[in-house]
Formats: sequence, C-alpha cells, structure tokens
Amino acid sequence: MKKILYFTLPLLLVVACSVSYKMNGASIDYTKTKTISINDFRNIAAYVNPNLAPAFNEALRDIYAKQTRLQSVRVDGDLQLEGEITGYDFAQMSIAADAIAAETRLTVTVKVRFTNKTNPTKSFERSFSAFQNYANTRSLADVQDEICKAIIDEITETIYNQTVADW
Repeated sequence: MKKILYFTLPLLLVVACSVSYKMNGASIDYTKTKTISINDFRNIAAYVNPNLAPAFNEALRDIYAKQTRLQSVRVDGDLQLEGEITGYDFAQMSIAADAIAAETRLTVTVKVRFTNKTNPTKSFERSFSAFQNYANTRSLADVQDEICKAIIDEITETIYNQTVADW
C-alpha cells in the first residue's frame, strides 16, 4: 500500500498543481471588460476592391473572437472599433534594366477609431497600413486575393496588438 502511495501521490500533486498559460498576447481585465462591438469598416478608397471590406471585417471580428473571451455585441461594447478603408494604392517598384517596373506594391490603409470605455486613456484614432509586392509578370487579378489576405492579416494583427495586447 505504501508503494502505491509513493507513486500516485507525486502524480496527483503534479496534475493538481499544473498551470495553464494562453499565449494570445491579450492583456484584458475580464472583470471590467466583457464586450466588444466592431462596426463594419466601409471602403472609401479611391480604388475600391469589392471583396476587401467584407474580408477585412470578417478577419477583424475573427481575431478578437479567437484570441479573447470578449462577447461580441452590435453596439455600445466596452471596447469599440470603427473606421474606414481609406487607401488601396499601387506603386511601381524595382525598376529593371529595361526601365520597366519589375514589381508593383499594393498598399492598403485603414483608419481606426478605438474606444475603450473601461480605460478611456487607451482610446485612439489612427491609420494602419500594410503592403505586399508582386511581380509584374503576374496580373493583379491573379494575385489580388492572395496579397489582400496577407495585408489584411497584418493589419488586423497590428490593430489587435494596439487595442488589447498593450504592445
């Protein structure tokens, strides 16, 4: 009987004293902050990609749903995000030997208004942007979905970090 106790007691202590960490970067006081409202971001850029706003809105909601315990509400959340997609811009990059651009850069800019009702000093209004380059040997139609996804992922992660991760 003593031998069984010698083996099972340490095992029970290890199991009972285990600690679980969730490495999502969020530093939210869930006793005060329980809800988030994310308004649809409209695309008011000069050039409008019709798929950009829906994809951005979905990605922004997903990052908060997956990485926090905040309940999503339509209006008046403890945390509030709203804004517009203000830029969808192209620039020629990397001029080749024949004086023709070898790459094009697509830059997306999003203006964000963040309201933190539980800690108003954390509220802000600012623009976030990200870009991706693509070879001019490929058409925009061929690469647009792929590079827009990468840009959206980068912008939504930056917004997340600035709003709830205290980075």
